[in-house]
Amino acid sequence: MADTLERAAVRVGGVEIPAAAIAAEAQNHPAQDADSAWTAAAEALVIRQLLLDEADRQGIVADERTDAEGRTLAEEDARIDALLAGAVRVPQATSVEARRYYDRHRDRFASETLIEAEHILLSADPADSFAYGLAVGDARMLIRKIEADPACFAALAREHSACPSKAQGGNLGQIGRGQTVPAFEQALFGLGEGELCREPVRSPYGVHVVRAGRRIDGQQLPFDAVEATIRDYLEEASTRRAMAQYLSIIASETTVEGVALPMADGPLVQ
Repeated sequence: MADTLERAAVRVGGVEIPAAAIAAEAQNHPAQDADSAWTAAAEALVIRQLLLDEADRQGIVADERTDAEGRTLAEEDARIDALLAGAVRVPQATSVEARRYYDRHRDRFASETLIEAEHILLSADPADSFAYGLAVGDARMLIRKIEADPACFAALAREHSACPSKAQGGNLGQIGRGQTVPAFEQALFGLGEGELCREPVRSPYGVHVVRAGRRIDGQQLPFDAVEATIRDYLEEASTRRAMAQYLSIIASETTVEGVALPMADGPLVQ
């Protein structure tokens, strides 16, 4: 379907960036809709042009440069790289700074808790109160059978479950937080090893009979194991802030039309 939207012309210092160039660049900016992709592409090209104009003003000539993967940069990209290398200087993050960040965000540096899960899914639409009620009743019956004979769980799963895990006797393998629907997760992580949930668990998919298996509690990762990762993160964050500040200065000295640049966390240079 052809794009019939009227979009404002995008100009940097009075020079228009062709709509065709923005449309081509939009392919590099996946978004929920065409307008968002267009805006992101326009912002990226405006920032690129601002940097090229500044490189021209400073008389920066391209030398041979490579990217992080060792690929030779095109001439314009090399000029931008040389400009930023001279204008944006970020000190290396120290071990003390990394330790401070680690101590403030210890929860980010822990392995996740995993629980082996077994379940029997009785499929029912929550919007169909009659069918859902029957599923709840069936789940209660299965729970009573498993309480009387825990070893029958796998056989009951193979016979009654609507989940593909029935082929493994209802075994879902190891489950971490965020990997399943909230109601199921809450029930599972509230159980001890080998414990059967004594109430049916209701979810948008139907009604579940849930049993927890082996639990592997998360462990705090030592600082030494994550120090390098933290220092890289801090330096990257500092670099983005410094680039955003530098771009704000350049943009303030040039008339930009057609887009509003989000300099605080903008797209910068790809």
